[in-house]
Amino acid sequence: MPRVVHFEVAVDNPDRAQNFYTQVFGWKFNKWDGPEDYWLVTTGEDKQPGINGGFMRPRGPQRVVNTVDVPSVDDFSRKITQSGGKVVAPKMAIPGMGYVAYCQDTEGNTFGIFQMDAKAK
Repeated sequence: MPRVVHFEVAVDNPDRAQNFYTQVFGWKFNKWDGPEDYWLVTTGEDKQPGINGGFMRPRGPQRVVNTVDVPSVDDFSRKITQSGGKVVAPKMAIPGMGYVAYCQDTEGNTFGIFQMDAKAK
């Protein structure tokens, strides 16, 4: 069954946000070496339940996005549109990690779907 595996939080001031979450929760941050500003967030040890995520610059009105692990972004994009949802940002590669698309449910909530594929370019 597909599960939430990643979260993203849009932040206006990355330094301020990182300081806040480090002071409050002890989270750790690493700047991603990719084509856009993105910070990987480690929220705890793998021994305990929970997920890690990322901080990014705002891209729209939604400030928090949860991403669901799926076996195929293409198949699930079809299932989403067939079930009344929308694909709002089509499949794109995250080099060396996999593929992601951003969708909306029937209530207008944005979420991501992610397919692991280390060969993604």
